[in-house]
Amino acid sequence: MLSGKQKRYLRSLAHHVDPIFQVGKGGVNDHLIRHIQEALEVRELIKVTVLNNSGEDRQEVGAELSEKAGAELVQVIGKIVVLYKESKDKKKIELPV
Repeated sequence: MLSGKQKRYLRSLAHHVDPIFQVGKGGVNDHLIRHIQEALEVRELIKVTVLNNSGEDRQEVGAELSEKAGAELVQVIGKIVVLYKESKDKKKIELPV
C-alpha cells in the first residue's frame, strides 16, 4: 500500500509519461492485463487511457486493472489511469519513505 507522499511523488513522475494502453469497448480482458503486467515490469509506472466508447466507469476500470495486474492504483484523473508496480529485475524508481 502506497502512502500519500509516495502517491504524490509517483504522480509527479507520471506527469511526463504518455499513455501506452487504451481500454475501449472490449473492456478489460486477459490479453490487456498480460501486456500491462509486462510493461509494468519494464517501466514500473504506466498510464492507461479509458476511451469514451468503453462504457465502463473509469474508477472501476482503474481498480480492476490494478487488482488483476497486481499493481498499485496511483491515480485516476479524467480518462487516464496511472498504475505503479515495483520491478523485480529492473528497479528504477526509488520511492520516498
